[in-house]
Amino acid sequence: MDSNIPSPPVLPSAPYPATTKQAAGHIDGVLTHITSTSFSDKIMVTITQDGRLAQWIHVPLDVSNPTATDQYLPLTTSEDSLLPMTHLTPKTLLGGSNQERETLGQLYAAQIASIIAAKDPHEKRSVTVGLGLNKFEASREVFYDTVDLVRRCL
Repeated sequence: MDSNIPSPPVLPSAPYPATTKQAAGHIDGVLTHITSTSFSDKIMVTITQDGRLAQWIHVPLDVSNPTATDQYLPLTTSEDSLLPMTHLTPKTLLGGSNQERETLGQLYAAQIASIIAAKDPHEKRSVTVGLGLNKFEASREVFYDTVDLVRRCL
């Protein structure tokens, strides 16, 4: 046997398969499916209607310099608790064909990442959100219903 052949790297053990949760509900009359998959390095959340996935957004939770007020001061009103944490910086990876679609997609992703970070303040994995909504509209009711459905899946 040749002693110059390096041995294969030892990979950290991770649970397999990745933990997956699903939820479904009607939002604005359209059946919407939510899937949350937890990998060892990422959390992936997909929101689909009619099997569509048109936009992907990445939100790192491990921010080296978050604002001090976000993580440590409690939000004062129930309406404030619906706002995403300000230190989260969503980045569109794919899709977002116009400014309105990109901005709304990033708002969804930042809100989902905020829910995950609020649930576990020590969470450091990045969040990837896939969106496939039939209509991209800035309706408060649709946004709240979608976020509530995602919250049930996390």
